[in-house]
Amino acid sequence: MSTVERSVWTPALTRIGRTNILGVGVSAINMQMALDTIDGWIAMRSRGQYVCVTGVHGIMECQRDPGLRRIHNRASLVTPDGMPLVWINKLRGNGFVSRVYGPDLMLAVCERGLAPGNDRPGYRHFLYGGNTGLADRLSQRLEQRLPGLQIVGTHTPPFRALTSEEDMHTVDAINSAKPDVVWVGLSTPKQERWLAEHASSVHASVLIGVGAAFDFLAGTKPQAPRWIQRSGFEWLFRLLSEPRRLWRRYLVNNPQFVLLSLAQALGLKRWEIE
Repeated sequence: MSTVERSVWTPALTRIGRTNILGVGVSAINMQMALDTIDGWIAMRSRGQYVCVTGVHGIMECQRDPGLRRIHNRASLVTPDGMPLVWINKLRGNGFVSRVYGPDLMLAVCERGLAPGNDRPGYRHFLYGGNTGLADRLSQRLEQRLPGLQIVGTHTPPFRALTSEEDMHTVDAINSAKPDVVWVGLSTPKQERWLAEHASSVHASVLIGVGAAFDFLAGTKPQAPRWIQRSGFEWLFRLLSEPRRLWRRYLVNNPQFVLLSLAQALGLKRWEIE
């Protein structure tokens, strides 16, 4: 029997359940469900939706920061970006769940948005985040890969907190471009906080945090082969690619996640979804 803890209705009229993984409600979802839901938001010109694309790293950051956990649990979707989250869903009876990986989701949404319906144009995209020049490089790569793609703007914020005036100008620039989807490529937890803080002021149908997808799809960082992604060892590939930056994330977080997940599965510790 499924152990989905919480369900929400989306504008796509699909009931998306949530599985409690260490107190984070991870959407019991697959790629097709995610695409249909996002398409529904855009078709209905919905506002205030945001999507956290979350793996083990995000779940563990939520253990240290209750505010970040609340941001995830208030998100419209929390997609299972890592294979461990998919496996836990399947063990709890949600056999239809599959990985909704940030780079794949970005490409799939962009591709779906190329084919306008009879009553509306294709999707309009805005790219926010990355290092200097990365969003522009990503825009060029995506437009080459998907001719006809509408990227209506890019913006790279500075590596510091924005002033209120700077933030207001950024929001105005995004809104002036009239995007349907705003893709946010910042690190966790910075990008999730940005999503939650701007979901009501940015006039797009959906804001989606995809982190390293900007680097992978722009070709500035290597992406693990598919067989490594499916095996659950993508973390090792990334660790070997960037050991100084990522060693703590994987060598500390991953063992802790396994132990806490066992404790939850055995009923030794309980987490509530706030």
